[in-house]
Amino acid sequence: MMSFMQSRLGPMEAGPYGSLQLVAEVGKWLQKEDIQPDNADKSIFKMAPVVVLMSTFLLVAVVPFGPDAWFTNFETGVFYALAVSSISVLGILMAGWSSANKYSLLGGLRAAGQLIAYELPMVLAVIGVVIQAGTMNLQQIVVAQNAGAIFGFDGLGNPYVLTQIVGFVVFMVAIQAELTQAPFDMPIAESELVSGYMTEYSGFRFLIFFIGEFATAGVFAMIASVLFLGGWGVPFAWFGWDSIDSVANWMNVAGPVILITKMLLVTFVIMWVRFSYPRFREDQLQRFAWKVLIPVSLVNIMVTAVLKVVF
Repeated sequence: MMSFMQSRLGPMEAGPYGSLQLVAEVGKWLQKEDIQPDNADKSIFKMAPVVVLMSTFLLVAVVPFGPDAWFTNFETGVFYALAVSSISVLGILMAGWSSANKYSLLGGLRAAGQLIAYELPMVLAVIGVVIQAGTMNLQQIVVAQNAGAIFGFDGLGNPYVLTQIVGFVVFMVAIQAELTQAPFDMPIAESELVSGYMTEYSGFRFLIFFIGEFATAGVFAMIASVLFLGGWGVPFAWFGWDSIDSVANWMNVAGPVILITKMLLVTFVIMWVRFSYPRFREDQLQRFAWKVLIPVSLVNIMVTAVLKVVF
């Protein structure tokens, strides 16, 4: 999709239409030498990519895939997801500091400043959903959307992307910044910082950073799908269901397929934005978070709270 969008198709030799190129790339990276700078703090240098990847897999644990298809069913699932997503900041700071490289340290500090700034609007954007659903349990948020109705019409359920469109846009922008992808890729900024906090990494550790980046894009897209697009469900009214207890067992099979389809659509939007816009300057990046996104999301919370009480 990215290749077609930018008219720059890659190598086509591995597998039909280059579909196995990914396997070839992983094989190549596994064979590369794992080197570290002499002055690096070796143990922290090695741990950093693992911390980044670990935060991604901890996020998957809270995503519901069907009526009974889930790893954990926390009552405070939203709180857990937002808390765990911030762990990757520590990994990036560890990588930047332990590399004994000024470019890496600059990249790490930029990343910390950016991720902390954009976590606030991300949290505030989700509060509107929590107010509307009346719960922080992700499974119950899915049910609330699919069992709900808009002005008495239940043919669409009540996907929060309609009523919380402001929160959805703010959340998507914050995701883009959390992933340090263009137009928010200041921490990497190849032309200035030689790939920032990843400068000194090679071989499999470098690959882990990339796996972390793209896997996190997928996981954040899943969470956006659960919060705003109805998650694993389709409107219950289509099948005459009225609660999660009446949802047929086959939704445990169809649910993951529905969720992954929604995830791919959201990921498509994330990548589309990534390849369409030029990079922000550092001052523009911070100003956008503090002066635009945070005030807008606070107003959204206020309006949602008032309408919740009135209606």
